[in-house]
Amino acid sequence: MYKYAHGGDIYGEDTKGKKYIDYSINVNPLGIPTGVKNAIKESIKFCANYPDPFCRQLTNDLAKKLHVKKEHILFGNGAADVLFRLVRSIKPKRTLLTAPTFLDYEKAVTAVGSKVEHFYLNTSTYALDDAFLKSITKRVDLVILCNPNNPTGVVIDSKLLLAIVKKCQSMGIMIIIDECFLDFVKDGEKLSLLPKIETYKNLVILKAFTKTYAIPGVRLGYCVTANENIMGALYLEGQDWSVSTLAQAAGIAALNEDSYVKEALEVIEEERQYLCTAFDRFSFVTIPSKANFILFRTNLKFDLGKKLKEKGFIIRDCANYLNLTKGYFRIAVKKRDDNRKLTKAIKEIIRDEFGIGNR
Repeated sequence: MYKYAHGGDIYGEDTKGKKYIDYSINVNPLGIPTGVKNAIKESIKFCANYPDPFCRQLTNDLAKKLHVKKEHILFGNGAADVLFRLVRSIKPKRTLLTAPTFLDYEKAVTAVGSKVEHFYLNTSTYALDDAFLKSITKRVDLVILCNPNNPTGVVIDSKLLLAIVKKCQSMGIMIIIDECFLDFVKDGEKLSLLPKIETYKNLVILKAFTKTYAIPGVRLGYCVTANENIMGALYLEGQDWSVSTLAQAAGIAALNEDSYVKEALEVIEEERQYLCTAFDRFSFVTIPSKANFILFRTNLKFDLGKKLKEKGFIIRDCANYLNLTKGYFRIAVKKRDDNRKLTKAIKEIIRDEFGIGNR
């Protein structure tokens, strides 16, 4: 039987009917913008019709905002949907991934019969280094990188990332850069490779509205590439109506929410530091994240995730990631009220287990 391997499952028998603060999914802590909520409500009256199969208005609006050609954008039912379509379009025989990284990369490529090579990140920093370049060999035909990486939140050095793209191009290797969390990184637009799309035809950028605008239940993601062969194949590798009328309306409205995104960045910067400081007092080891989530390690003899669930919090146990072990957890960065509740709960758990407060 298939075992769900991600966060956000609040529908199981052990969670049904109970109220939790869900720290296991990494979405904007400000919640859905009012403008997006109103657009979704307004779009309901159009749901008796099929949605636009080409997402015409949404694609046009996004192309203008990103300063890319509309022909280079394809939308899907979340970034994961686009990822699976990309992999089916590329049909790689051998894929190079880092470890750890987002689990669905391996799921997607193995589904098309691709063998996987793993580059193990240094466990002290989990930062990608120059050694990765040596792992790009002629037997690889697809490289997938996440920037910032999930679950670590570590950003790839810009010079190294561009060197990787260039090497892949010189060897005829496709490369997918997942920038889904880059919107949560300070000055993230300066780190994006979107301006390089026209230069490198082997490059595909993967993005999502899901996290940025807190609409994981709506599902809206997209990719950008100047590779005409890939774009043509993408339309053949998925259904024509993968993006609902509700999702398209949400996306169009979201593109006008610049002040909301700016405010979220400020909140995340402050609250990430608040949480890291608290975790330091608990003697947890935190990985230096630049994103809207934090990976940390505990040396506790009990299951912190289980204890927190009993207190009404769901966090992401990361023991199922390659190159991570038992004791690694990831939490989203939320607003201060929730973060106070979380740190208070952890303090109480440690006190109850060891008879001590935080240090």
